[in-house]
Amino acid sequence: MNKPYYIAEIGQAHEGSLGILHSYIDALATTGVDAVKFQMHIAAAESSPYEPFRVKFSYEDATRFDYWKRMEFTLEQWKEIKQHCDAVGLDFICSPFSNLAVDWLEEIGVKYYKIGSGEVTNLLLLEKIAQTGKPLILSSGMSSYTELDTTVAFLREKKVSFSILQCTTSYPTQPEQYGFNVMQELKERYQIPVGFSDHSAKIATNIAAVALGAEILEFHVVFDRRMFGPDAKSSLTIDEITQLVTDCNAIHQAKLHPINKNDNSAFTELKTIFEKSLAVNKDLPQGHILSFADLEAKKPKGYGIDAAKFQEIIGRKLNKNLKQWDFLNEADLE
Repeated sequence: MNKPYYIAEIGQAHEGSLGILHSYIDALATTGVDAVKFQMHIAAAESSPYEPFRVKFSYEDATRFDYWKRMEFTLEQWKEIKQHCDAVGLDFICSPFSNLAVDWLEEIGVKYYKIGSGEVTNLLLLEKIAQTGKPLILSSGMSSYTELDTTVAFLREKKVSFSILQCTTSYPTQPEQYGFNVMQELKERYQIPVGFSDHSAKIATNIAAVALGAEILEFHVVFDRRMFGPDAKSSLTIDEITQLVTDCNAIHQAKLHPINKNDNSAFTELKTIFEKSLAVNKDLPQGHILSFADLEAKKPKGYGIDAAKFQEIIGRKLNKNLKQWDFLNEADLE
């Protein structure tokens, strides 16, 4: 793998506006991400008027159901969204929250599925996706290993190809909640590709995740964190995502090229320039016995005895007069 796989999640940052949603696609096409991720909400299929708000943020929706209703697009509109992603070279990824959404996504032609943290134990939905034969990416945010074990066993029985993201369902996520250690645990436990789903709104978190083994990075995107919406404070901006991709690619390249600290042959010329030769720091007469206090190290190497060998010449006698700052060579010593 030449670099991590970058997924920018729009989520509900479009606020139900097709125009804003398409603007995000165009903006993200310039950042270097691989995929843009959406959430397909079909209110009647996935929710009810009894669903409470996670955070009561909306000024225009009386219930969470009303909010999901406002976030909906028609099947034809979703097809146009997918076509736009294709046109700008971005993979179209979507999280379904109902079996009906899976039917729609199959008609649209989704490449693979993303399973949100709240759906990991929804085996009905996972069965529906398994029937498509498509691979999926699983967020582990709210799941214990016991729950993940059950889901992983279910997916393997169905012959579903999958990867898992370490994710903390907290917005924005604080450093003590990142759980970087879980990535390696997931990789060892399930022997699958692993990644990191970020809600910290920090570039550095993602850089660290790549350094620690993330093969997939997912992060929320927003034009400005001051915008309205439940995920705005937990999102990265377009400019930050461009920087994130550049930085994470560099870290990934570094990991692909381990350094052999025993081989410093590439620095031979530089070592000649930067390393030093012994010199004397004052006028000294013939017959003077050299002490540590007489010595200095000066660039470049090769014009005098190597500075590293200073201990070998302490106590030796000069066979000629030396001026202050003259290099000191074997020919100057008895």
